[in-house]
Amino acid sequence: MSEHLIWQNIRLLREKSPLVHSITNQVVSNFNANVLLAVGASPIMAHAEEELQDLLNIAQALVLNIGTLDMPQISAMKKAQTLAMQQNLPIVLDPVGAGASALRTQTALHLLKTGVRVLRANASEVLALAGESAQTKGVDSTADSKNALQAAHTLAKTYHTTVCMSGAVDYVVTEAGVFCALHNGQSMMTKITGMGCSASTLVGAFLAVEENPALASASAMALMGIAGDIAAKEAKGVGSFAVSFLDALGNLDKETFFKHIKIDNQSIS
Repeated sequence: MSEHLIWQNIRLLREKSPLVHSITNQVVSNFNANVLLAVGASPIMAHAEEELQDLLNIAQALVLNIGTLDMPQISAMKKAQTLAMQQNLPIVLDPVGAGASALRTQTALHLLKTGVRVLRANASEVLALAGESAQTKGVDSTADSKNALQAAHTLAKTYHTTVCMSGAVDYVVTEAGVFCALHNGQSMMTKITGMGCSASTLVGAFLAVEENPALASASAMALMGIAGDIAAKEAKGVGSFAVSFLDALGNLDKETFFKHIKIDNQSIS
């Protein structure tokens, strides 16, 4: 059963403590790093081109996040992508704000063309990258994830990747179609800067221990959503929610996991 495979991956992540190299946006670096530490992984947050070779030699996954783009960062991402592909490292792309500007959309599409194992995005970003009309509110989604499923499937087939799409319901979509739908998570998560970006770093961490990109994506989103459910019960507001969320990530045990998991796994063997 998929729930058992996901729990197995959570245990494996804690045991192996993979090193995840993120070239990410300045707004979320600290929170993303803390999320990785909370689940037992190790973060590197660096983008200087001069050290990419050395750092990727010791990393187990690469996450590219275009949240605060500038030309030096774009250059670093392209170089890191090339180096990671040479070493067969899994690559996760988070196309933050795709559709909000031509630079974001074009950069995301360029990176998506080669070697991206998982595209981790919200519905508006998925629609924009698929060339469909989508409104954005800054970097936030204004579209329902269910309404972007066809666009997600198009991207999966076009770029031979797995699409991990977040929303009120999280979906993992492969070239074959919808892999699973996950129903955990709370609306308060949208009030914390970096939650979506943290989901992307978690996907990278799970890809370091799970070769199947769809199952790695499902594992990351399940863990994120369950931690959000637990934190919402304990938090007094968005500030304490962020702290409770990190605690829930680190303290999740087997009994609590199976009590909370809500996954439609009809398509999973």
